[in-house]
Amino acid sequence: MINSKLENILLSFLPTESVESISPLGEGFINDTYIVKCACSRYILQKKNTYIFRDVPHMMDNILKVTSFIKKNAKEAGLDPSRSTLTVILAADGKPYVFLDGEYWVLTLFIEKSVVYQKADSDKLAYMGGCGVGDFLRSMADFHEELHETIPGFHNMRFRYEQFLTSIDKNLSGRLDLVRSQVDAILSLKDEAMMLWEKFEQGIIPHRVSHNDTKLSNILFDADNRVLCMIDLDTVMSSMALNDFGDSIRSYANLSAEDEPDVKNVKFSLSRFEAFTKGYLSCAKDVLNDSEKQNLAFSAIYITLEQALRFLMDYIDGDLYYKTAYAEHNLVRTNAQLALLNDMKRNYSLMLDIVEKYV
Repeated sequence: MINSKLENILLSFLPTESVESISPLGEGFINDTYIVKCACSRYILQKKNTYIFRDVPHMMDNILKVTSFIKKNAKEAGLDPSRSTLTVILAADGKPYVFLDGEYWVLTLFIEKSVVYQKADSDKLAYMGGCGVGDFLRSMADFHEELHETIPGFHNMRFRYEQFLTSIDKNLSGRLDLVRSQVDAILSLKDEAMMLWEKFEQGIIPHRVSHNDTKLSNILFDADNRVLCMIDLDTVMSSMALNDFGDSIRSYANLSAEDEPDVKNVKFSLSRFEAFTKGYLSCAKDVLNDSEKQNLAFSAIYITLEQALRFLMDYIDGDLYYKTAYAEHNLVRTNAQLALLNDMKRNYSLMLDIVEKYV
């Protein structure tokens, strides 16, 4: 039986289509996602997390601007626009969402005959992911519209450390005494991380359209493993292109799970780093300036530090942001990220050599 609330929401998007089934999809940290099957098409329905995305209308405005730009360029290049990026379905009132009972719902067309990989568990997949992320940067190189900052301070290390210090001061969960060593480790790396952010503030590293959530499962491939498009565009904003490179490395070159409980099992893969870097720069090196190229390797450390900070901050706050499976989940994530960061540091000179090889 189809949930009546979901059926009513879909009626606002698809008044003439008969819905055959609605099924939960994936295990995302943030949004609730469903796949919707109709007689002629399939769709992705999402309830947006308004604790994280405080301004869904602005978020959807960003997505419409970016997808319209990509569709226009795809059409001019003789490509299928519906397979080159997401297709947002407008509701009956013309808005790209339905707002009901304090909740925002969004519908997009499911891209058929596409392939998703959950994890870059080989050098080949890491290379393919690099091509996907680099291609997104290249595809947005001539985009000049203004985008909203839908998550204030996202990847802004100055802002993140201010948040972190506030969380420490408030200690909402009463857990602070349990994590003193982790707090000290994150605070000790502040000056090093701020050096990169200050280059962005000074304009040495430019503003670009960044995806900000570049895990491999957010890239669609065709049956021949060619890049189709990036999906899950909720976090698309104007920021550093280095965010996407760094976050990809944090994900792709980690040989363990993000929540690996035994830090001895957390290993950084230099071969995955090289494979991703090769794929990324094959598409993006002509877009990046010299400062961006020089800081590619460090961006992996920067983003891994930020993620450790955010997991630990959420643990101290009482698990308000990320979905958790058990009480210590965010602390386990924190420890795993710090272990990954330390292994990156041990390999840093080799990472620099690899970047130099492909730029």
